[in-house]
Amino acid sequence: MGDTPEPRFLGANTPLPASPEAAELDYVPNPRAGELYMVRFAAPEFTSLCPVTGQPDFAHLVIDYAPDETIVESKSLKLFLGSFRNHCGFHEDVTVGIGKRLFDEMGPRWLRIGGYWYPRGGIPIDVFWQSSAPPKDLWLPDQGVASYRGRG
Repeated sequence: MGDTPEPRFLGANTPLPASPEAAELDYVPNPRAGELYMVRFAAPEFTSLCPVTGQPDFAHLVIDYAPDETIVESKSLKLFLGSFRNHCGFHEDVTVGIGKRLFDEMGPRWLRIGGYWYPRGGIPIDVFWQSSAPPKDLWLPDQGVASYRGRG
């Protein structure tokens, strides 16, 4: 990974990227490199579009990762996730694609994503992906999203 540049988006007025492919994620040096800990991002109002109908799909995403040399800068992650508002994709592709992109670019020790999708046609679809088995001794709290009962 080499030298990590300063974040481009932090403190700047930044428009929402036109697509996930156009979105750029920033990574900064891990201030606690060498320590085993977990970072959690929750996006309870995530949206994308159904690739068949073009109608909006809604999800509660939970991203957990154990950093290595870098961490993802949160504003760039927010912009990346927001770029899915006009992106058509099935729940499985969207959820796994987000997890894999973060894992491939950031290179954490471990990453998992839970995509808790709200019902379409009366059936909620939950999608889970992780990079590997979690590191030994990593504390893994429950993702905290209830089985569907209005996701309350």
